[in-house]
Amino acid sequence: MGPRDLWEEALAGMLARPVRSALTTLGTVLGIGTLVITLGIAATAGNQIVGRFDALTATSVIVETPEDRVGWNDVAGLTRLNGVESATALAQSEKSSNQSVTANAVIDPTRVSGQTLAVVAAGPDLPRTVKGRILSGRFYDEGHSARRDRVVVLGADAAEMLGITDVRHAPAVFIGGRAYTVIGILGGFRRETSLATAVLIPPALGPEFGLRSVTRVLISTRLGAAELIARQAPLMLDPRGGAGELRVIAPPSPTRAKDGVQEDVNGLFLILGLVSLVVGAVGIANVTLVTVMERVNEIGLRRALGAGRRHIAYQFLTESGFIGLIGGIVGACLGIGVVVAVSAVKTWTPVLDLRLALVSPLAGALVGLLAGLYPALRAARMEPVEALR
Repeated sequence: MGPRDLWEEALAGMLARPVRSALTTLGTVLGIGTLVITLGIAATAGNQIVGRFDALTATSVIVETPEDRVGWNDVAGLTRLNGVESATALAQSEKSSNQSVTANAVIDPTRVSGQTLAVVAAGPDLPRTVKGRILSGRFYDEGHSARRDRVVVLGADAAEMLGITDVRHAPAVFIGGRAYTVIGILGGFRRETSLATAVLIPPALGPEFGLRSVTRVLISTRLGAAELIARQAPLMLDPRGGAGELRVIAPPSPTRAKDGVQEDVNGLFLILGLVSLVVGAVGIANVTLVTVMERVNEIGLRRALGAGRRHIAYQFLTESGFIGLIGGIVGACLGIGVVVAVSAVKTWTPVLDLRLALVSPLAGALVGLLAGLYPALRAARMEPVEALR
């Protein structure tokens, strides 16, 4: 039996029961399709996770400074560094972190209006640096600091605790018996979320709370520039030689983080895809075994007419391999379509490995061959006399 005869016999055997062959192929389609879908979705989702990591964590640099080492005006020079989007100085001390703040000057036992909150002096670029948004009113600017206006901005959680939801009527808060006008409420912090429970004041008011020098500098960088800015920022802030005393907190390498996330997600979904593929292989093996039992007379007749054991085994292996090949092709096309559709719905960028799409048909054929190995060997071991009987 030549290769052409083998293919013709295998194709004839499949077409003799088209519905059963189609249902058997469906198992491989689902297995290969699930494998392509899971790996494709895993790569796409991993890319999204890393993209969000890069956009937030990998673009943030924090410089902690000793007392009286960095001045408020020194921070402005950081924006001249290539890669810096914004920079803001903060001043906070242990004493200023525990200030009694009330929303009115009258002590009313029936209303809890006093809270212990942190008072933080911050530069006017704070909302941009921490990726926050103004919920009500506005943020103070350089003019407020130059005029030493007694104004504050409340974090969203601090405003809620004090019962202040709107600043249109210029409410006031009292800190240490002194009144300060609330001109804005800042919320939506994507960085430095602890500031949501703080009272923010202009740098000029810092000495009233013992905040005369900068204690931290927040820097927002463009993607990929954080590592360079982490080396340059101390020299810019303290060029007189004390840069070694500044502590820089830089994000970890995005490449390592990306590889770690990708490996974790791929490993999880790869297991699920392989399980689906094993289920498809079991389906092919069961149907092929049933087919062998139904074609006992055909096998006996072929053996009686001179077909050898290897010819019978080759025929059934070819049938199961062909079923797996077709299932691999259809499953790969289905999987790619699903990954693209899901990415379009989620407005993601689909990430597909073309090698996986090319190898999927071969994997389907291999699964078919392995699944049909036992049924083919069982068919080959049948004796012609017993098969015909």
